[in-house]
Amino acid sequence: MYNLATIFAMHGFVFYYVTATILVKEYKVDSEWRKHIISAPDVLRGKPRIKGTRIPVSLILGYLASGSSFDEIIEEFPDISKDQIAGCLDYARDLSEFEVAV
Repeated sequence: MYNLATIFAMHGFVFYYVTATILVKEYKVDSEWRKHIISAPDVLRGKPRIKGTRIPVSLILGYLASGSSFDEIIEEFPDISKDQIAGCLDYARDLSEFEVAV
């Protein structure tokens, strides 16, 4: 049995967890993802997205993985906040702790 963190690490996505820890501490923001992330089958085919937008969590994680700061992301997407970006990281962290049977 592998947990999702192990599977992500096998594919090089462990960066998200490290980034979440560093950036959330740096910006001291509320990172409870359930306040900021939603999913509905009729929007973006059910992909998790930032509440009140059509911006998928995966897009924000991609920006962070490429080295963008919270401020640079907000410059690109002025309708989102630092709390919402931190929520994306917290969502990825929670997802990485999910265990699947293989």
